[in-house]
Amino acid sequence: KLLFTVYFLHPTHFNALYYFSDEFRFKSWMAQYNKAYDFEEYYQRLQIFTENKRRIDKHNEGNHSFTMGLNQFSDMTFKEFRKSFLLSEPQNCSATKGNYFSSNGPHPDSIDWRKKGDYITPVKNQGPCGSCWTFSTTGCLESVTAISTGKLLPLSEQQLVDCAQDFNNHGCKGGLPSQAFEYIMYNKGLMTEKDYPYTSVEGVCYYKPSMAAAFVKEVRNITAYDEMGMVDAVGTLNPVSFAFEVTSDFMHYHQGVYTSTTCHNTTDKVNHAVLAVGYGQENGTPYWIVKNSWGPYWGIDGYFLIERGKNMCGLAGCSSFPVV
Repeated sequence: KLLFTVYFLHPTHFNALYYFSDEFRFKSWMAQYNKAYDFEEYYQRLQIFTENKRRIDKHNEGNHSFTMGLNQFSDMTFKEFRKSFLLSEPQNCSATKGNYFSSNGPHPDSIDWRKKGDYITPVKNQGPCGSCWTFSTTGCLESVTAISTGKLLPLSEQQLVDCAQDFNNHGCKGGLPSQAFEYIMYNKGLMTEKDYPYTSVEGVCYYKPSMAAAFVKEVRNITAYDEMGMVDAVGTLNPVSFAFEVTSDFMHYHQGVYTSTTCHNTTDKVNHAVLAVGYGQENGTPYWIVKNSWGPYWGIDGYFLIERGKNMCGLAGCSSFPVV
């Protein structure tokens, strides 16, 4: 005869099993991202991680145009994330006066400047400093210069962090690419990343004009909310810098076309600057291809797609690029 023993688990035992599963996943994530905590912080971060993972799983079970995933920010609340990685100073987009005039010519249905030549530097990482505006600026100037000269050269974000305050920029607290381009234009140059390396903290300006490697002749500001003007510029000229509002779901973005019902479409809420390197369409939804500055392990190898044509999260409010 075969004997079977049946065990009945109390509901609290299921919760315990669920908890151990979360803790196992958390320890695996810690190893993946090289995280370490003291005893007290470990359990605090475990709780936050678990709550974030629940939200990610719930989102991915629904019908959405993008998926979420665990990343290097998964042990942070959005409040903590916003304080460390987004613009904390209110951004005045009045610099976008609209001195770019669209060509009115035909635009390609899709374009990706990464595939057109050696025009885009690898994805960089701003670290815990609200300096995204500097990465958007250098990314755009690197590309425009490469398209013009055939030479792609990584440029210095740290020079902008340390030296561009007179143009209404605030180092790790924020700024705008349009204002940074103006600084470079009037300052007569920007050094390379090699000669003025990034530290992710504000320091003393030590710009050396004799070592300037990139220059700006004019700044082109696309009329506020003219998203077709952005399409014209990216489709016919070069990548374009823009700012938009990041809300809590975006920090967990993994892939797909990001769209939001919680962000605003006005310039007074923008808190992150990035670089549009192309555009296209997926399943009937038009999108922008965007280079971010949170390292290559976030999103789609450091990039993301965001819905195009609806001024999603205010992305068409503050867009600009330089003329070299």
